[in-house]
Amino acid sequence: MSAPEPLAQIAAELAACARCDLRIGARHAVPGIGDPHAEIMLIGEAPSSFDDQRGRPFSGPSGTFLDELLAVAGLERAQVYLTNIVKHRVPERREVFPGEAAACAGYLTREIAAVRPILIVALGRAAAARFIPRVRISQMHGQLHPAGTYLVLAMYNPAAGLHRAELRQTIVDDFARALPAALAEARRRATAGQLGVAPPDDDAPQQMSLF
Repeated sequence: MSAPEPLAQIAAELAACARCDLRIGARHAVPGIGDPHAEIMLIGEAPSSFDDQRGRPFSGPSGTFLDELLAVAGLERAQVYLTNIVKHRVPERREVFPGEAAACAGYLTREIAAVRPILIVALGRAAAARFIPRVRISQMHGQLHPAGTYLVLAMYNPAAGLHRAELRQTIVDDFARALPAALAEARRRATAGQLGVAPPDDDAPQQMSLF
């Protein structure tokens, strides 16, 4: 199947998903969107209240900020694929629980396998923990990490720049410098045949840490 077909199947399954309790009280499941053959997949943590209303990821203020950040990196939304670790809104702005991430893990694995990005940008600790053990975003943001057959760039979630003014310039700087550099390196390795797309083991424990 081409990439749009499995992605459409995932979206259809999410509409009826009952793998965890996040569906309770949610208006919509929020599948990924964007270029189904994108070089870059940006993975956030969970849909916002705006995303919950519209059924689309990064659709509120954090999405507006993300569009600005992508422009700083010389990119636009239509060139990337956007998704989240979990596909229903997490209430009260709390963190994603490991069990919730595990319940959605299969969906994310299938999205990655369908899109086949050469670079994964993990936005926030929960997203980065999917690929990088013992991740600390405050120490590892803007750094490129090999994770099995992937290259993963750990970054702050754009929402962090809206809630914590002291992080805003750091986030802008990472998009301006680290993201273009990471994409160039991913393209170099892909051309050399050094990247693959085997999904991570969904049964492996996901380690999370504090800032």
